[in-house]
Amino acid sequence: MKILIVTDAWQPQVNGVVRTLEHVVEELQASGHEIAMITPAGFFTLPMPTYPEIRLSLVTSAGIRRRIEAIAPEHIHIATEGPLGIAARKACLKLGRSFTTSYHTRFPEYLRARVPVPLTLTYAWLRRFHNAGSACLVATRSIANDLNERGFSNVTAWTRGVDHALFHPRDRMAMQAELGLVPPVFLNVGRVAVEKNLEAFLELDLPGTKVIVGDGPSRKSLERRFPDVRFLGTKSGEPLAKAYCAADVFVFPSLTDTFGNVLLEALACGVPVAAYPVPGPLDVIGGSGAGVLDEDLRKASLEALNIPSEMALAHAANYTWDECARIFLEAGNKAA
Repeated sequence: MKILIVTDAWQPQVNGVVRTLEHVVEELQASGHEIAMITPAGFFTLPMPTYPEIRLSLVTSAGIRRRIEAIAPEHIHIATEGPLGIAARKACLKLGRSFTTSYHTRFPEYLRARVPVPLTLTYAWLRRFHNAGSACLVATRSIANDLNERGFSNVTAWTRGVDHALFHPRDRMAMQAELGLVPPVFLNVGRVAVEKNLEAFLELDLPGTKVIVGDGPSRKSLERRFPDVRFLGTKSGEPLAKAYCAADVFVFPSLTDTFGNVLLEALACGVPVAAYPVPGPLDVIGGSGAGVLDEDLRKASLEALNIPSEMALAHAANYTWDECARIFLEAGNKAA
């Protein structure tokens, strides 16, 4: 099948959306499918207000329509609700082409954390955007149920995977010594931005060392406020895996993520999770015993120290990118 994926989130951005799409493309190509991409590459872009790391493409639906006609895909997937996604949706409707979409971020809550926009207004716009497609792929059953209650249609749960060849246990004490970290080590990986609720983690009274891996608009201000926290910047590949393996507990304070790929990466490295009992952690961790979910994040973090790494590893083994790609392809076959 010839598949076109349209996404506003792509390299060099480092986030869960990009990682998910990279792995899905890799799995689909390995299965013999032909993948075409429309990304911000090749368009003039402007920095997103308050978040310059994200570039917004200057594009028209007519321009995207011409690209779609030239590519002639059998299936079109619109991954994001940014300028490219909006233009692609309009182009597909003009061409009478069916398409699928995906909902990666609780955007209404994300937006409200930055500006006082009513949730009802943002959800109404998103409902109109996604209901035009034949399927809306979401990361967890909790998010699917929430969107169904808000009037979204054709919602399909779309799991995530983890690269077990890269993310696997290493000698924790050796990794801590290599990075100069005093145990116990409490780690968070991801964008350093307001929607990640990192202050809830950094303000905790915990022993040992708190570590942040990642970058973003809030990094400088958080470094000033929390001088005892180790900010290691963005890491990928082996250095990222080593950072996970240096941790005793992975702390996930976000209240707006739909899944959290980093949860699986931590678990695959044998690191238990501490998080709030909200969508994402509830779906990934649930009652698996691989982490502790509690409204008291400090309590969850300290209790997670007692979880053996084998529990985390066993749970991570349930998640593969092959299954993620299979669900994506199944939705595409139905739409084509």
